[in-house]
Amino acid sequence: PPKKKDIRDYNDADMARLLEQWEKDDDIEEGDLPEHKRPPAPIDFSKIDPGKPESILKLTKKGKTLMMFVTVSGNPTEKETEEITSLWQGSLFNANYDVQRFIVGSNRAIFMLRDGGYAWEIKDFLINQERCADVTLEGQVYPGKGADGNEKVKNKTKPEKAKKRKDAEKKSNGVKEDNRATNQREEL
Repeated sequence: PPKKKDIRDYNDADMARLLEQWEKDDDIEEGDLPEHKRPPAPIDFSKIDPGKPESILKLTKKGKTLMMFVTVSGNPTEKETEEITSLWQGSLFNANYDVQRFIVGSNRAIFMLRDGGYAWEIKDFLINQERCADVTLEGQVYPGKGADGNEKVKNKTKPEKAKKRKDAEKKSNGVKEDNRATNQREEL
């Protein structure tokens, strides 16, 4: 049998053991379990549209936490991004969507949803906003209303690398430019 200790002499390990003993006898409700320990919700296959793969994702993400990345168009400062995404979050809140927002760059934010089943409805709302450049959801990039032609092309392919190579070839073939100061002084 374990020794009886005075409660004042308990250390952190003793307190952790005591907590485990108390929790072992408790019945934890399913809603109180962490998300990774909850059983997955049953999927109703009659609601799946075989022509739309998004319908399968909607059903599999229902009840699970999901994050989407949103890019604000133009070159906004972090404060402008904060204000714009705050307006979007407020509109979604008024439409009864539980969304948390985190700014991760000068023009980028993360929208975290408690229920991933609503993600595609929220995505549709966001891409119809004037200042939304794009929304990334489950690895798929959806161009927004605020995306100009260059940004839409950039999502499909990356022509920037080819352009940089061509510029480098032109410089190497033409007059060689370097960073060294010339021997001649120029009068101002």
